[in-house]
Amino acid sequence: MKGLYISKPSCWAPGISSSQDWAEWKNGAKSILCTEDTPPLSFTTPIFKRRLSQLSKMTIQVVHDAIETSPCKDIKQAFISMRGEIKREFTINEKLIKEHEVSPSAFSLSVFNAPIALASIACKLKGGYSVIFPSDGNFYNALTAACAPVLCDDEKDMLLVYADELVPECYGTLRPENNEPFAFAAVISSEKRDSTYAELKLQEITEKETFSPADFLRGIL
Repeated sequence: MKGLYISKPSCWAPGISSSQDWAEWKNGAKSILCTEDTPPLSFTTPIFKRRLSQLSKMTIQVVHDAIETSPCKDIKQAFISMRGEIKREFTINEKLIKEHEVSPSAFSLSVFNAPIALASIACKLKGGYSVIFPSDGNFYNALTAACAPVLCDDEKDMLLVYADELVPECYGTLRPENNEPFAFAAVISSEKRDSTYAELKLQEITEKETFSPADFLRGIL
């Protein structure tokens, strides 16, 4: 398989605010807080961010941070989420059941590509993006799809973006056992651009019985 390299990820999660915090999380010494806290998005305007969900705000923050530290500025993005705008979807479905209608403004921010589209707008990116929903909840399937353009030499670099928000209590027993809200973004490249890039060994990943976004993030931190 063709060699792939991945940059040091930009990450955001409630209760994790420094590289030391992330190192402790990686080693199991610190936990992500299961709250609806969001990043401040100080680089955007109040009117832009006022209606955004936790998922969209986290996505925008990590894309911004990754672009700021990367030599690849206007880069294509591949966005992965296991659940998408799940809180907003619940609100819309509830309104449809009770009132049999939904406002266009509520629907527009609930679609699966909303977070990465908003990140493209906030960061003024014009390279385009794809959105990937992991089949059967398997993050590895989504990861290989995200890497495909680089593996096939269609792109030299891609920005891998993952985010999932807190699943609200209204989902009851359907809430996942690991309900940690977090996001990360990292450049996948066909070459090792600098010393912060590490080899991404997809074949080793396939040997694991289970493979989650958190497993992957721990592996590249």
